[in-house]
Amino acid sequence: MITVGVDEAGRGPLVGSVVAGAVILPNDFNLPELTDSKKLSEKKREILYTLITQQCQWAVGEANTQEVDEINILQATMLAMRRAVENLNSQYDQVLVDGNRCPKLKNCTAIIKGDLTEPVISAASIIAKVTRDRQMILLDAQYPEYGFAQHKGYGTRVHLQALEKFGAIKGQHRYSFAPVRRVYQ
Repeated sequence: MITVGVDEAGRGPLVGSVVAGAVILPNDFNLPELTDSKKLSEKKREILYTLITQQCQWAVGEANTQEVDEINILQATMLAMRRAVENLNSQYDQVLVDGNRCPKLKNCTAIIKGDLTEPVISAASIIAKVTRDRQMILLDAQYPEYGFAQHKGYGTRVHLQALEKFGAIKGQHRYSFAPVRRVYQ
């Protein structure tokens, strides 16, 4: 049975795309360290990301900030997840998604805390998190005054102060999120 694991990163931040990872693990793939990406150090995530991308079928899907603002973060997350599975361009028997709901995909099962219990979802969690963190590091290089490399776009004190001082970045900040919206009222 071919199982696709799916998870997302970037639902809570005020900036950037929501990113989903989709992974199919080979039958002989065994990494006991696989767990929810948030429970791993950045260094460990990078090591596991390399192993996963070298040995597994994987893909990412995204919903950009405009899509988040237009359809809301939940629907944008579902869209990113569906895109990730579609980007695998592979046949599968079932999809396991971390969370309490599935995107519109055949044979999909949502598993609360699935990134802790299902290695295939853990692998997808790592793909999504590393991909999104790398995007934030690139954005930090363009806009160092916001500190994206440190807070990854979350609404930290540093980020909120930068928003007040420099304003929102068009095409990057999520205007539908209250802290960003407040800057423009």
